[in-house]
Amino acid sequence: MENFNLEATPQALFLDRDGTLIFDKDYLHEPERVELIPGTREAIQKALRAGCKLFLLTNQSGIGRGYFTMEDYEACHRRFVELLGISMSDFTACGVAPEAPDQPSKYRKPEPAFVLEQLAAFPELDPSRCWMVGDRKSDWQTGVNAGIRSVAVATGKPIDDAARNYLQENKIPLFNTFADFIKAAF
Repeated sequence: MENFNLEATPQALFLDRDGTLIFDKDYLHEPERVELIPGTREAIQKALRAGCKLFLLTNQSGIGRGYFTMEDYEACHRRFVELLGISMSDFTACGVAPEAPDQPSKYRKPEPAFVLEQLAAFPELDPSRCWMVGDRKSDWQTGVNAGIRSVAVATGKPIDDAARNYLQENKIPLFNTFADFIKAAF
């Protein structure tokens, strides 16, 4: 991205998973199908070495729709962490919203509850140095709704004109990949 001004190194990254860190395979529930987007492993490790807190926030409506179980999600999560070459504890916290879109949910993006709870739990975090990273409008809205910064990556669902307008209106930078954002941020 041209003319990206970070202002300060991120203290925390709130990360979407599917389409941001791994290839989005609709309703992914088979660990053997988990596939990192190129550069993700190195980018995650670079952020950790820089002392950045990592939070994962993922909508998993396939559970609420009955397509797979929480155990299936957890198996995929273990495989994801293994592919990253880190330990489960390298994520400060993980939030999973298993509800379908039409079901009530406190944590389903774009709701900011998970981010706000983590900011309260870690008062040393400066919201202006925390980023919500994702490939969909609901991800970016989560950051905006929580009062932190958002960044878009173009590795998931196509970014249509309405999404591009949202990015422009909210001054949200767009990067080709999560790894490209990390290169600019650290």
